Amino acid sequence: MKDGADGVQLLDVYDLLPFDNPDGGAWKQGFEISYKGDEWDEQPLELILVPHSHNDPGWLKTFENYYQDQTKHILNNMLIKLTEDSRRKMIWAEISYFSKWWNNIDEQKREMVKRLVKAGQLELVTGGWVMADEANSHYFALLDQLIEGHQWIQRHLGVKPSSGWAVDPFGHSPSMAYLLKGAGLSNMVIQRAHYAVKKHFAQQQTLEFLWRQNWDSSPRSDITCHMMPFYSYDVPHTCGPNPAVCCQFDFHRLKGGRASCPWRIAPQPITEQNIKERALLLLDQYRQKSRLFRSPVLFVPLGDDFRFVESSEWDAQFGNYQALFDYFDQHPELHVKARFGTLSDYFGALHRRLNAAGTTLPTLRGDFFTYADRDDHYWSGYFTSRPFYKRLDRTLEATLRATEILFSLTLAEMRRFHGDDRLVADFPTSKHFQRLTAGRRNLALFQHHDAVTGTARDPVVVDYGTRLFRSILNLHQVLQSSAHWLLLSDKSQYHHDQSKPFMSLIVFNPTEQLRSSVVSVVVDSPGARVVDAETGRPMTTQISAVWAEPSRASTEHFQVNNSWILFNYLMYKLQLRSGLLRRVQVQFLWYGTRTQTEKSGAYLFLPGDKGAQPYSSLDPPLVRVSRGPVFSDITSCFQHFSHTVRLLHLDGHAGRSLEISNTVDIRSEVNRELVMRLVSDVANSNRFYTDLNGFQMQQRRTLSKLPLQANFYPMSSAAFLQDAASRVSLLSAQSQAVASLRPGELEVVLDRRLQQDDNRGLGQGVTDNKLTASLYHLLLEDRRGGAQVRGTSVWTFPIGLVCYVSHSFFMEHLSLLAHLISLSLSHPPMTMVTSSDSQVPKLHRFLPLRSSLPCDVHLLNLRTLEDSQKAESPSQEVALLLHRKGFDCSSTPDVELQCTWSVHEEFYIYFKLF
Repeated sequence: MKDGADGVQLLDVYDLLPFDNPDGGAWKQGFEISYKGDEWDEQPLELILVPHSHNDPGWLKTFENYYQDQTKHILNNMLIKLTEDSRRKMIWAEISYFSKWWNNIDEQKREMVKRLVKAGQLELVTGGWVMADEANSHYFALLDQLIEGHQWIQRHLGVKPSSGWAVDPFGHSPSMAYLLKGAGLSNMVIQRAHYAVKKHFAQQQTLEFLWRQNWDSSPRSDITCHMMPFYSYDVPHTCGPNPAVCCQFDFHRLKGGRASCPWRIAPQPITEQNIKERALLLLDQYRQKSRLFRSPVLFVPLGDDFRFVESSEWDAQFGNYQALFDYFDQHPELHVKARFGTLSDYFGALHRRLNAAGTTLPTLRGDFFTYADRDDHYWSGYFTSRPFYKRLDRTLEATLRATEILFSLTLAEMRRFHGDDRLVADFPTSKHFQRLTAGRRNLALFQHHDAVTGTARDPVVVDYGTRLFRSILNLHQVLQSSAHWLLLSDKSQYHHDQSKPFMSLIVFNPTEQLRSSVVSVVVDSPGARVVDAETGRPMTTQISAVWAEPSRASTEHFQVNNSWILFNYLMYKLQLRSGLLRRVQVQFLWYGTRTQTEKSGAYLFLPGDKGAQPYSSLDPPLVRVSRGPVFSDITSCFQHFSHTVRLLHLDGHAGRSLEISNTVDIRSEVNRELVMRLVSDVANSNRFYTDLNGFQMQQRRTLSKLPLQANFYPMSSAAFLQDAASRVSLLSAQSQAVASLRPGELEVVLDRRLQQDDNRGLGQGVTDNKLTASLYHLLLEDRRGGAQVRGTSVWTFPIGLVCYVSHSFFMEHLSLLAHLISLSLSHPPMTMVTSSDSQVPKLHRFLPLRSSLPCDVHLLNLRTLEDSQKAESPSQEVALLLHRKGFDCSSTPDVELQCTWSVHEEFYIYFKLF
């Protein structure tokens, strides 16, 4: 498919491709490449070889063990070997590792690092804390780990990254491209895209493109993207199309070493006797690869996972390649100039050549999910693997954001009392900021593409989980301490030693709009009464049982539920304002796995030939029904899960949807995956929508020419089906795999238990399942208001937000109502019990906003920055991040929203922090 005036749309590419996977010869997933030999006579081939070492912050080993065993040695050798020869260069991506190493080297070595960076020999690429997963991660966490890395680089090295490097995430999202462009990057490299898409792009010479957002009709969001054409980012799959030849130029695999070539042709040290033959053999691969691009500038990576650990590898790689480069220089008739370089070197040369030739790159819209690396091996399993930790990830995210906001507001309020040191002396500012920093970095670490994905070994998963839990607990201390200080009428009553609790419940609404919510607290008496501490008035309360077992209620604990105003077995009938009635059936089913050798694992979803089988139980479910003034619900308890549907008796958007929760336990199963399927009569044909990172919606097309597992996509927070009359949206509090395999159906994978490895390097199955909760809201909306769409964008302070309209056929947004419900799922009310060493002090309301922000404006974060002069201490600077959400206007909410619509094309918000 040639790119037209509007560029390439990946959805159209998927419709076009046959996905027939013929044998391409040496390049199995591609085709034979030919050239005449005189193509470079006028414009010599400019080769830039980019050394790299991909360091996973946890996978087969924990972050700490990888650092001690490998990473610190790589960086120590880097310092020595790059200093030895100014022609040598390298890129580095993972700031989590780099910062840890920096903390362990002396000032002299730090100065050496700064000189290498200034000279362009060492380039920090992307600048994120990790090389983040792009399927399961929410955009709050993606942006936060990017900020953490960039802030560290700016503070210690005084530079800003300009190019992105994402060679190992299992598919790629335009949300990440947008964030990188907003962070000041101009270029990026990606690797893991479907092999059929790569082949098609190679045939069309569109492997380099301007990645544009679906909603954007202008080039302002464009970022130059280079897609690697072959199977992997290792040396055998980067010099050219023939891995058997390329492996001979991975000099880490010389005879006698620990690594060898699977093609059984070993590398040879470059000597005077063999240099001509070796140089021409390698040049042939370079020339073939060059024919896949529009420019005579060729990018070739040199590296792999945890490479350059030993000094001998540095010498072997750099020494032998420099000899080859020298040979090219001595033979101008070959028309090739080769050198070591960085991403900045490559993209700088690329843009110069393109500009000189008047060549423009095509634009591309869309995403690169779902990834397949060979045959019918689709990586849709990791969209759900280890769901317990995926839910924990979002819990930490919500806790961190709430704590960031309260902590920043507390510091601002404290500056109002700066004349009375007695009022602020007890608040442990530095200690709390260190807890915040640790929370940021543990959330950031978990965005790594082997962490939130659920694709690490069991001990590594435990290490991640321990970090997440510890951070949640520590952040709650900061949250409670900040809230306590803000609410005290007499600040002198604040005491940091809060070891003696009193029962004063504080509820923090972490969203930017007034909202009605249900707040639940476990108490030890059914006679508990809740009153407003400020007015003394009783609040609407519902006492519920805490169930010790499905059929036995606890006699020691009870749940108090309050209505707060704050900033195939079940059939639900949902009726629209128009009178249209929709029925949504909920089914539970099992997927098994294949009987042959290749089976589902942590990465791959390879279901059995029978597809999904209905969940069946010998015993009928135990069903509990409860009714009350705050909510009513029905719970069905089966052997492997309990399923609850709850209707909230609240005004506003909170009472407009059905709350669905599942508690899943499949630890007794072998090679099975449990799914929840919603079946409706929505006539959506083969099209449905899923979110990308909670940031935007992406159209999906269920294609019969693809295997079942290829039609599953990541859902970070939302998915919906729609026809001309209505839309059914499923809003989620955690990331999972989702599909719409037949019209009217939406299918969510709840948990996976798999006994074997799927041959992608992990070396184990997924058998560490836990009792896991999942939470959703189901929303039905009328669509008879006409199709209108408002745009989406993120800015940082200072704020100037512009709403713009897009007419893209491929783009849809959530409605305003769905956005608000999704926000309430992601950021529930934070409850705290304040404490004191004496009697209950006088508390008062704290309202930092005079009124709700507009309905489509989300206060993404209010992040206190680190003091530039004093490490691990807060500065007086705060990063204010606002997101103006794009929303679909075809459905006008049939409830009164407790915020105002943004109706103007532009608006400005000013915050004053004392």
